[in-house]
Amino acid sequence: MKAIISDIHGNLEALEAVLADIKQQKISDIYCLGDVIGYGPNPLECLDRVMSCKMCLMGNHDAAVLHDPEGFGASAEKAVYWTRAQLEKGGKNGPSKDRWAFLENEMLRTHREGQFLYVHGSARNPLNEYVFPEDIYNQLKMGRIFALVEHYCFQGHTHVPGVFTAGLKFLPPNEIDFRYEYGEEKALVNVGSVGQPRDGNWRSSYVILYGPGENPPASLGLPSIVKSRGWKIVFRRVEYDVEAVVKKIYDIPELDNFLGDRLREGR
Repeated sequence: MKAIISDIHGNLEALEAVLADIKQQKISDIYCLGDVIGYGPNPLECLDRVMSCKMCLMGNHDAAVLHDPEGFGASAEKAVYWTRAQLEKGGKNGPSKDRWAFLENEMLRTHREGQFLYVHGSARNPLNEYVFPEDIYNQLKMGRIFALVEHYCFQGHTHVPGVFTAGLKFLPPNEIDFRYEYGEEKALVNVGSVGQPRDGNWRSSYVILYGPGENPPASLGLPSIVKSRGWKIVFRRVEYDVEAVVKKIYDIPELDNFLGDRLREGR
């Protein structure tokens, strides 16, 4: 059983709340799909915490801090340069040599494991391509993406959780009772965002994956003797102290206030 998180964006309060929820489910393997930093007020602390994940991908904001924020809006670009300055300055845990090394050498572009492909954006463009719910009406785009997925794919980037099926359907978590069972059909699963949800729900989002012979996570409230016969996922939403993060953003002149305001509404 593993937890899959994505798009933390320097939101320490959200990350710590999610990590506590994962620990409560007795899950030790955590996979991160990238964008650990960017936008939020605690990039160093968030990097320190994800270094212990079993696997971590590089997101477009992580890459922008290393290189240049091409194609970013003004607020995102300012946040990238401020984040880079924090890394250069270091923090209370000392210089950022290990953090830079993690960004440059440890973050993967893609990861394959059994039936599962892990990316930040899409199978076609792992770093930058968005796959939005309305893309189910773009048969050419979705066909080309699904052609690159052998079985199942986990992704982030849009901050909108849900399941895309090869039959060109999008299944929001609330319409499938926050769980999904894999079958023969290919599927793309967006795990949502830990630090900046954009589906109208301010609570942090992540996914639990459990497979054949494993007990379901405690979050389902099922008897422990009920074990999975196939691969299943559970979408989780976790509350955190959003106002504490908003205040931190307000207190940093280089971070636009709207980056805090949007957290309250999940947009």
